[in-house]
Amino acid sequence: MSYLRPIHRNDIWLDQIFSAKAAMRGGVIRRSKGDVERKIGRSRLELEVRKRGFHLVEAGDQFIIICDRGEIRIVC
Repeated sequence: MSYLRPIHRNDIWLDQIFSAKAAMRGGVIRRSKGDVERKIGRSRLELEVRKRGFHLVEAGDQFIIICDRGEIRIVC
């Protein structure tokens, strides 16, 4: 017998982020650090970004998720 894991609000929040059109098209998503901390916490965001092979950038009070598994290079 298998047990289903209950769905938590933070799981729904993550699903909404990674099912957004920008994420599905390999685009960029940004969220405020405060919002991330309130909803799921930084470590959970980092884990989810790594699981998908995406890139996470921290800039000012924002987290920027680059939804592409390719190599990135910061030019300036």
